[in-house]
Amino acid sequence: MKRLSRGTIITIFVVLMVVIDQVIKILIKTNMTLGQSIHVFGDWFQLFFIENNGMAFGMQFGGVIGKAILSIVRIILVVLIFIYIKKLLKKQDTPMGVLIGLAAIMCGAFGNIIDSLFYGICFSESTFTELATIFPENGGYAGFLFGKVVDMFYFPIIDTTWPTWMPFVGGQEFVFFRPIFNWADSCVSVGTIYLIIFHWKFFQTSLSTEKTDNHSIE
Repeated sequence: MKRLSRGTIITIFVVLMVVIDQVIKILIKTNMTLGQSIHVFGDWFQLFFIENNGMAFGMQFGGVIGKAILSIVRIILVVLIFIYIKKLLKKQDTPMGVLIGLAAIMCGAFGNIIDSLFYGICFSESTFTELATIFPENGGYAGFLFGKVVDMFYFPIIDTTWPTWMPFVGGQEFVFFRPIFNWADSCVSVGTIYLIIFHWKFFQTSLSTEKTDNHSIE
């Protein structure tokens, strides 16, 4: 049996991650109302449906103009990573782990790009009382580039209150982990952490080699 090339493996990986991300989001958006939660494992793992206009983990970024800029920046990032992966694939000594880590970041960014580009066109608006529908007769809730990103994974592993004797935060609620995120966010985070922990030497060596080559050309 013919062995799959590294390029084919990376392609399959990216397609699989993006499909998983979109299937989860579509199921959540068409079966849950905003703010609805489903307890998967007790209180500490919930599917909690929210949408955001901004960055990963529900962070916001600059209103309408910021949303457009963020979408464009994501597209540029995906293109640059794609070009870099193609470059690394030509080098036989590139570790497979480096390619997988970069691919995870790329497909994570791409997954959220899909939301921004098409969800506003393809879905009716999700509300706290009504489910969204796909391809509504009256059109979607927003234009191209302005769709909202669907988030759903919530892990409030610790949900308590700060002791009253603590300054500034005493008596206030403390939740860890508070951000609600999606599969695409996970791909970006896991890919980044994996590369930093296990492959930082590769990028350090690559950077040093490029500097040396540039000096030689000069």
